[in-house]
Amino acid sequence: MQQSDRFNKGFENRKAVLGAEHVEKSWAAADEFNKPMQRLVTEYCWGEVWGDETLPFKTRSIINLAMLTAMSQHHELGVHVRGALRNGVTKEEIRAVLMQAAVYCGAPLALAAFRIASDAIRAYEAETAAQPKGNAK
Repeated sequence: MQQSDRFNKGFENRKAVLGAEHVEKSWAAADEFNKPMQRLVTEYCWGEVWGDETLPFKTRSIINLAMLTAMSQHHELGVHVRGALRNGVTKEEIRAVLMQAAVYCGAPLALAAFRIASDAIRAYEAETAAQPKGNAK
């Protein structure tokens, strides 16, 4: 099936934020049942919305961290913490977002978000430390 320009842009945006390995693994694992959902998310979420240059990726990452915390979407939060770090969001900025979420969304959600974020930050730092210096992003 031919991919649209929006899909191709979305696939590239998705890889830039979430990491090529994660995205390619998700796409390869998609089957007949869930591939239409993967296509929809890639084309419209990542191609259309993330492709809109009104907000930079760093700002979009910060917004996503707050929304995913509020919705208690732990798996997606972990993925997007790593994406936020790739987009230049600092650990201090991630902490500030989660602290604000504690006040507006509740302490239990924020505590869970801190656990997820801490794990994601450690994994990201281990991954980037293991990369050869010439290939560091």
